[in-house]
Amino acid sequence: MGTKAHKTHAPKSLTLAILTVSSTRSLADDKSGQWMRKTAEKKHKVVFHEVIPDNKEVIANTVRTVINEHTPHAILVTGGTGISPSDETVEAIRPMFTKELAAFGPLFAQLSYEEIDSAALLSRATAGVVDQTLVFCMPGSLKACKLACKALIFPELGHLVKHLHENL
Repeated sequence: MGTKAHKTHAPKSLTLAILTVSSTRSLADDKSGQWMRKTAEKKHKVVFHEVIPDNKEVIANTVRTVINEHTPHAILVTGGTGISPSDETVEAIRPMFTKELAAFGPLFAQLSYEEIDSAALLSRATAGVVDQTLVFCMPGSLKACKLACKALIFPELGHLVKHLHENL
């Protein structure tokens, strides 16, 4: 079965969680998270949206809690993917992956490079599967979230979920 057929038979509406990692933002000024929520809710159900501090243990515990309590198909994580000492999202989540979507980071970097040139080196966007839930980690800027969601995540989300759950 080809990609087109797979997408045709993929679920159209999913449950999503949005997690913003930031030590400076609140839910009220979380432009990236708010944009993702507003955009996602046109087609999907958002079961969780919160801002948490950039702390490895808090991030990992929140992801586990969201999966256990809300069982979303996917968690969209924004923030904490840079290279500063306080950026801990990747270190918190990558060890939880049972499978990594290895193409997500390079594809995001390529698209970023086309928009922001060599500054794309600063991103450590990553994605994978944690307990049958897709988890996408992307930079915190609104522009980066729009790029990742519009170009990569939203067009393939149903297709990814279909494959993830096809033998369950």
